[in-house]
Amino acid sequence: MDFVDYYKVLEVDKKASTEDIKKAYRKLARKLHPDLNPNDKEAHKKFQQINEANEVLSDPEKRKKYDQYGKDWQHGDQYAQAARSQQRPRNDGGQFNNFSEDDFSDFFSSMFGGSSRSKRQTKFKGQDYNTEIHLSLMDALTTHQQTLTVDGKNIRITIPAGVENGQIIKLKGHGGAGGNGGPAGDLYITFVIANHPIFKRSGNDLNMTVEIDLYTAVLGGEVMVETLNGKVKLKVVPETQNGTKIRLKGKGAPVYKKEGEFGDLYVTYHIKIPTNLTEKQKALFTELSKL
Repeated sequence: MDFVDYYKVLEVDKKASTEDIKKAYRKLARKLHPDLNPNDKEAHKKFQQINEANEVLSDPEKRKKYDQYGKDWQHGDQYAQAARSQQRPRNDGGQFNNFSEDDFSDFFSSMFGGSSRSKRQTKFKGQDYNTEIHLSLMDALTTHQQTLTVDGKNIRITIPAGVENGQIIKLKGHGGAGGNGGPAGDLYITFVIANHPIFKRSGNDLNMTVEIDLYTAVLGGEVMVETLNGKVKLKVVPETQNGTKIRLKGKGAPVYKKEGEFGDLYVTYHIKIPTNLTEKQKALFTELSKL
């Protein structure tokens, strides 16, 4: 595997703080996201690289191993263990007290398949990858398919209705290639769901605010309300108070991986006070206030 300088990928200094790395990743992710570059293969490749770099450098333990072992950072624990074993007393009474860079290279060559001296080669799982999928709320509430590009390969996945913001799913075997015939790593996908102009999601429930005029609130009437399945007509009872909440059972978000199950929709009434009143209207309100 060729060495990839994750610091250069994220355009940060090697002394960058964790917060600097997060900021750099977010900035590049917004610029290179596949949704904004649908036909740009180079942008897709760079987007994958920044996800990989962020996955390593944002984790203190992984970053420490990467800084110490470079492209072989994933096998740092095995190297450290082998280095410790080299310090143990030998049967002939001697000790391996010096473990040079050449020994380091020989160790990896023999361990990962580069030397004829190694009769047994240890298999290692490939690197796990992390990526994000950005969805609108309506997309998140509908079962649909999307295609991801990982290491130049297209992966078509089905996204079940009801995925939540921040939810992570694992695609086994879609990460980096394993070492010495070992299994491939896994791909972890984090869903990022945008806010909706009408509906606010809370788990499987949806919330919305509907304006009604003062006269409808006082005298009663009807109001049309938008739902996921189209508009419905609600009856407004007389003397409805500002902030009154109405529950529409089963009109909320679909429950993740539970066919036919839905949350509820809560409608909160916001009473709009009339403005720009005529003199006659003001007089009528004055008369009402005296009654």
